Amino acid sequence: MFGSLIRRKQTQRPLGEDDIAFESTTFSLSTAVPRPSERRSDERMIAMLRVAKLTDKSGREQLIRVRNVSAGGLMAEVGHVVTVGEEMLIEISSQKVPSTVVWIREGTAGFKFEQNIDLGELLAGRKQRHGFRPRPPRLEVNCKANVKLESSYYTVDVHDISLGGMKVEPIEEYCLGKKVVVVVESLRPVRGEIRWFSDRKAGIVFDQPLKFEELAEWVGKRLEMATLKASIKN
Repeated sequence: MFGSLIRRKQTQRPLGEDDIAFESTTFSLSTAVPRPSERRSDERMIAMLRVAKLTDKSGREQLIRVRNVSAGGLMAEVGHVVTVGEEMLIEISSQKVPSTVVWIREGTAGFKFEQNIDLGELLAGRKQRHGFRPRPPRLEVNCKANVKLESSYYTVDVHDISLGGMKVEPIEEYCLGKKVVVVVESLRPVRGEIRWFSDRKAGIVFDQPLKFEELAEWVGKRLEMATLKASIKN
């Protein structure tokens, strides 16, 4: 699923200057759920919000790439299969919005919000206010990682991960502010810095954010393995 999705996106059109607009999420002043083939005549607002978190009723999480948002719903690329009628929770720009899948097509899905949202508030939430910037969507995970700090290595538990960083433990307080290299199972080594510390837990901010495709593929593999293990037990 992820491989075909990534290949499709890479070959769909050549890279160029107009890809900046193409890669932006479109915000439409409408209450209709966006659809792939529709051509809008209403006013649009462009913003660079592209990634949200999707959680199903069983608690499984995945990152989705948001293409179009209206007051009544959104259209997004999904890596893990969803079904029409399925109830989901979408975390977008620090807001959690109950939603229902209303259509699916070739790795893309349309979600109808339980209640219409305020697009102005959604966009305002993306702006930095009083030094605070909303965190990118985080995925709760349960895996191990190795953290290299100077000549020392730590084996830690990963609690959550996003495109921009992760939360781990245990870490000692003297590591705060230090540069590290993090290696998570099946994910390439990532350089970052320990930005906060509390009760042996630490937040690592990556020097360069992960690409959506690599994190989505990594999450997809973990979901496939979890599904396989569950089927073997049953």
